[in-house]
Amino acid sequence: MSGGFLAVDSGGSGLRVVVGTAGDGAGGDGGGPDGLGRRASREPVRTGARGIDPGHLMAQLVPMARALTAETGVTGLGTVVVGAAGLATLGDALRAELPGALARELGARTVALVADAVTAYVGAIGPRAGAVVAAGTGLIATGTDLTRWRRADGWGHLLGDCGGGAWIGRAGLEAALRAHDGREGGSALLLARAEERFGPVAGLPGQLYPRTDRPAVLASFAPDVAACAADDPVAADVLRAAARHLADSAAAVCPSGGEPRVSVTGGLLKMGDALVVPLEEELAKRLPHARRTAAEGDPLHGSARIAAALATGSLTLPSDDRMLWVTTLPDGR
Repeated sequence: MSGGFLAVDSGGSGLRVVVGTAGDGAGGDGGGPDGLGRRASREPVRTGARGIDPGHLMAQLVPMARALTAETGVTGLGTVVVGAAGLATLGDALRAELPGALARELGARTVALVADAVTAYVGAIGPRAGAVVAAGTGLIATGTDLTRWRRADGWGHLLGDCGGGAWIGRAGLEAALRAHDGREGGSALLLARAEERFGPVAGLPGQLYPRTDRPAVLASFAPDVAACAADDPVAADVLRAAARHLADSAAAVCPSGGEPRVSVTGGLLKMGDALVVPLEEELAKRLPHARRTAAEGDPLHGSARIAAALATGSLTLPSDDRMLWVTTLPDGR
């Protein structure tokens, strides 16, 4: 089979790859990202002084792509879509080197480099106007009216990511420390949970500040906040505040006209009704004109959808140098 595409999702948990053809259903509305074959690596692509390392990405990607073409019989991977975490700020080397490398190694003629926020968006609601909030350890909202892309937050745990897992965990630990000090706004229940997880809270700064994985450590306390919410008004208030932040970010990027779709994706939803119920209330209040919808798929699904649309010349999403960048290479070179 010819006319194949390669779709990639590169993030903090590694590299996922799917090979398909425009006619096999991969990436279509309601379809999954399975395509004709898929592979995964648990080794994240390195970043360095030049940003995301194109050589390290290619070293992992090419063997997986060749194995998949041999396995599926798909030849001529003319379209390649790489969705990558950090593309907007760390993607200069990828934009400079990856299209030529993909042309030489895999025969690519059309290459798209896509921010992971956009692949998450397209995976969730497809090529439609709307807003998607990706909420995990961090938080970023992406929206489009199909003319341009907008983004809100995604500034990291020190400057933003408001309402994300690290934000919730930090707010819960602050309430625990207030209880430890005897200040107003403290929670004895959260203090007990914090000491159960981390030991005496007086030693918490020494445990936390030197670590390079502070967002993940903070986020590890978010499920404790959710677990306390039914019995502790302080914990419940933290989650209601998080819900307001999520709705604020969605409202900042959502088109104001028509009937846009709004979806929230990511692991934060696993915290259950203590977060989801106030979030639904806030979204209804802030975006009464929008249609709330469950996510249809994940970022790999989004990458496959973009690849299938490029392969058939039907891509309707707006281009953007930092968010969705497409280049065509004559004769695969």
